[in-house]
Amino acid sequence: MMTANRLSLTFGCIGILLLSSSVFAAPADDLLSKYKGQGVNTVSAEAGKALWFNKFAGRSCTDCHGESLTEAGQHNRTAKPIAPMAPSVNALRLTDEKKIEKWFLRNCKSTLKRACSLQEKADVLAWLKEQ
Repeated sequence: MMTANRLSLTFGCIGILLLSSSVFAAPADDLLSKYKGQGVNTVSAEAGKALWFNKFAGRSCTDCHGESLTEAGQHNRTAKPIAPMAPSVNALRLTDEKKIEKWFLRNCKSTLKRACSLQEKADVLAWLKEQ
């Protein structure tokens, strides 16, 4: 039988976990709102998934991040490990707008050989949020 203190602590911890998951989602949601304010009308997680797996001159996001976003990847050239992209297993993913934008810029230029459009970033971000 649980004591009142233990029960309070248990529900308190559950509440903190629920609150923290919504706080972590805020930067990605804010960024999606920003993209919409800059002209993105419809966001498609399916289009984001398609872009993620698409080959661009022989390269795709999966080359470094892997096929499963719940598992670690490895940079092709440097062999540095890349933490899982899925926010469901990596609570630090999608928690910093500046980092999200930084990595979109670097990885789009590396993989697509150009900057991603607002639409592409919104679609990929929507898909990543679901992982």
